[in-house]
Amino acid sequence: MTMRVGVFGGTFDPIHLAHLRMARAFADELALDQVKLIPAGQPYHRDSGPHASPRQRLEMVKLAIEGDARLQSDDREVRRAKPAYTVDTLRELRAELGDAAELWFLIGGDSLFNLSSWQEWRELFRLANLAVAMRPGFDAAALPPEVRQEWDTRQVHDFSNRTASGTIRPLALPPFDLSATRLREMLAANEAVEGLIAPAALAYIRQHGLYR
Repeated sequence: MTMRVGVFGGTFDPIHLAHLRMARAFADELALDQVKLIPAGQPYHRDSGPHASPRQRLEMVKLAIEGDARLQSDDREVRRAKPAYTVDTLRELRAELGDAAELWFLIGGDSLFNLSSWQEWRELFRLANLAVAMRPGFDAAALPPEVRQEWDTRQVHDFSNRTASGTIRPLALPPFDLSATRLREMLAANEAVEGLIAPAALAYIRQHGLYR
């Protein structure tokens, strides 16, 4: 059987329930065997570094997904001693999984507008399919011309012709009005955050005095 693997990257600073809901909906909508959650070690696209260390963010991911067999933590970007480029991660995964595996990379609709600024961005389509989490009000006509061309030619809405790589599929994932920035603010203010973050991850945050 063809292995179907999803890739969900981010700083996860910290990982919270919106991330988990998105990962599970990603797996459900694309009938994935597993979703790899990959914390960025040295995110090149951020003006300032993450608040928690790479190892701490990885540990929180492990704690948050414990018990869900479809979700797996992946430490490859944490181990990488250089900025984490998506194209490098997908190359590694493609080499490990083989050409026949169906590999999906999840991004948000906002990231799609900046896709052409990513390192070797067109190479992404040779390595994987792109799943785009859509928000209300998304307007494809406003995409940069080079990205709009890929959107128009690669977009699919069903699985009648599943491929190992090269397609774009919009996903209407469940909205959840929570950001890591807001969660850090709440933690710093000692506000109640139960129900917004996995209990094991919250216990780790409090044990290590993170985001104070």
